[in-house]
Amino acid sequence: MTDHYSTLGVAKTASADEIKRAYRRLASQHHPDKGGDIKKFQEIEEAYRTLSDSQKRQQYDNPQPDFSQF
Repeated sequence: MTDHYSTLGVAKTASADEIKRAYRRLASQHHPDKGGDIKKFQEIEEAYRTLSDSQKRQQYDNPQPDFSQF
C-alpha cells in the first residue's frame, strides 16, 4: 500500500489547502495530456480523493478493523 501523504509530498499534518495545492501542482506535472505517466497520475488522483475528503482521511489515518460482520 502506498503512502498517500508521500505521493502528494505533504506532511500528515497538512491542511486541506496544502493538499489541494500539492495535488494541483503534481497533477499538472504528471497529466497524460502533457506527456506524463498515466500510472503516476492515477496514484496522485487516488491520494487526493482520499485525503481531500475529511471522512476518508480520518479512516485512512486511523484504520479500524470492521467487526460488524461477525
